[in-house]
Amino acid sequence: MSKRFGGEFSPTGERAGDASRETVTHQRMEVAPFKGRKPLRHGAKINILFLLPLLTIFPAVIFNSGVTQMAVDLAGGAMLLLSAWLTRDGVRAEDAYNERKVARKPAIPRKIFGSIGTGFGVALLVLGGSAFSVSEIVAANVVGFLAAGLHMFSFGLDPLKNKGMEGVDTMTTERVARKIDEAEGLLTQQKDAILLARDRQLEARVDQFQTTVRALFRQVEEDPRDLNAARRYLGVYLQGARDATVQFASLYKDKRDDQLRADYIAFLDDLEQNFASRKETLLIDDRTNFDVEIEVLQDRLRRETQYLERQG
Repeated sequence: MSKRFGGEFSPTGERAGDASRETVTHQRMEVAPFKGRKPLRHGAKINILFLLPLLTIFPAVIFNSGVTQMAVDLAGGAMLLLSAWLTRDGVRAEDAYNERKVARKPAIPRKIFGSIGTGFGVALLVLGGSAFSVSEIVAANVVGFLAAGLHMFSFGLDPLKNKGMEGVDTMTTERVARKIDEAEGLLTQQKDAILLARDRQLEARVDQFQTTVRALFRQVEEDPRDLNAARRYLGVYLQGARDATVQFASLYKDKRDDQLRADYIAFLDDLEQNFASRKETLLIDDRTNFDVEIEVLQDRLRRETQYLERQG
């Protein structure tokens, strides 16, 4: 509950020796709204990609007299909007690919398709205001190729090969990548569910929890042998977190119950601590296994050295 600010000389301020008066305190936010979030790469350029088609569609409807020309302009604007959407999803997919140490290439090269769509859309817009002569069609194609090239230069290509799977058991790495993909899907569903609660602090709290969860993902990717030990965390526990978030959001959006909110935050605290503890346990186990392997090798080298000395 908010309180009126005051000081020593305000009517509600606390003076020395007067403990009966109320002291105003500033309550900090539980979690910063943007903690753990990263800005989207090329965010400004992507916003421009969404804005420019709108600037072409409205003039086409208002000022274009020919039906054919208007249809071509509208098709060009729609193609540019589709290309902007593909480009945005392609950038997000590439960011997710770069964050992971073991990842499969995107199934659909969205940025490449976005470049092709941009060139096609620009060509349609150039052609829409012309008489469709051969020279104008050629000019529209040239401008379209230039637009596609500039788009590809600005946003780059999609990842075209798998990462972290070279020289490693393909079946194991595929299993790890598939399990991480499923876990990421659960995190996305949890994030979509908390948005229904319309509470920025809770959204930030979920982001913080998911950052801890993804740290466990990276640990499993570094050593696929940890997958069996972390399988329950990547499946059952994340499913429980998603289901609890869905139920909480459906209740909290209609009735802003502070106790319900506190219980959900406590639930996330406990779950996050468990994920962090599991990651530390895996690190300790990996270190122990490494030390054991080193000791075995050292002991073998020592025995072989002694054998060679006796033979000499």
